[in-house]
Amino acid sequence: LILAAHLEAWSHLPPAELIGFHGQTLCHDPQNLRTHQLGSGVEFARRAGTAVAWDFRSEDVACGGQGAPLAPIFHWALARYKRIEEPMAIVNLGGVGNLTWIDARLPAEQGLLAFDTGPANAPLNDLMHHRLGQPVDQEGRLATTGQVDPKLLSRWKMHPYFFQNIPKSLDRDAFSAELAELADMSLPDALATAVAFAAFGVAEAVERCPIAPAALYLCGGGRHNLALCDAICAQVACPVQPVEAIGLNGDMLEAQAFAYLAVRVLRGLPISAPMTTGVPQPISGVRIAGPDI
Repeated sequence: LILAAHLEAWSHLPPAELIGFHGQTLCHDPQNLRTHQLGSGVEFARRAGTAVAWDFRSEDVACGGQGAPLAPIFHWALARYKRIEEPMAIVNLGGVGNLTWIDARLPAEQGLLAFDTGPANAPLNDLMHHRLGQPVDQEGRLATTGQVDPKLLSRWKMHPYFFQNIPKSLDRDAFSAELAELADMSLPDALATAVAFAAFGVAEAVERCPIAPAALYLCGGGRHNLALCDAICAQVACPVQPVEAIGLNGDMLEAQAFAYLAVRVLRGLPISAPMTTGVPQPISGVRIAGPDI
């Protein structure tokens, strides 16, 4: 299924010399030196007739890194490209949230810090799927009608993850035990509480930035959830905007990142470093399969 979906997408794209193929994460457990992504780059390259860079996380984890997040070096390149002259942060609101702090005036090894913030879309989408059979809470409309459970939220804020040193990363289901406590709540209240928790994770992450960012830019599907965006704005001191405010495409940023990472790998350049994944030294450990290029 994963291979078929990617081949279908590839069939609609202009010709390219190299594909960056992440695959679908089944489990991410760097503490036990494990990360598993479904999808064979070798088979993808054979079927597409094009070279494929793939297995982006395994070597980072094997070397003692978190294997995530991987987009930060692309975020740094974008900030340089946009000539942003003061520290900023990009938050990707996917199943898990992750923050990249960037000072584009500095080299990447000095001007980057990145780590996962906590749950983002995963609990919201799971609630909608299990309760209503729908994929998402469109624009966060249901969440805006709910009431946050303050006792639950206060207890969740004490989760050990928020006291771990950075860089650090999460599996999509890392907070499943906590989020199971939403089961007996009304759907709007459960959504509102999950939104508040996701926003707390972002705000807590911003507090860890070496220098307070002048602006926070949101990408990923979560930026379409207005309840989540409003909750983040309420908890973060700096201006919060979608990445479209600086001329980027928030729906495509992650895909573009893996295309960029693929080319860095081809050129022997590192894609992760101590301040992005916690790997001991910068590495470029990704496999390339398929035709010689």
